[in-house]
Amino acid sequence: MAFADNLKTLPSASHVAALELLDQDGNCVARIENKPGQAGSLALYAALAAKHGQINTAAAQEGLTLYAEHTEDAKAHPGKHPNIDRLLALVDSGVTLTTVTHAT
Repeated sequence: MAFADNLKTLPSASHVAALELLDQDGNCVARIENKPGQAGSLALYAALAAKHGQINTAAAQEGLTLYAEHTEDAKAHPGKHPNIDRLLALVDSGVTLTTVTHAT
């Protein structure tokens, strides 16, 4: 399935203003906001965090599958899709990120 189709299968994240990703020391390494250009990634990361309790290797692998055609584009063009690049790095490193959700 294409990314747009996969998004339709995820729970709504309209109630989420932003999602922060924290490293093991509690430092914010990324913030994904509910705005054009990021809303799909926000929904995907929020669904992964809800399902897995954190963004770990299993969540990252699932996310890469859900990003579908964009995952291959990210591999071919590093830096073009930072939210996918992050998942690729998590798969390689085995690092786990915790999430903090900010409601609207």
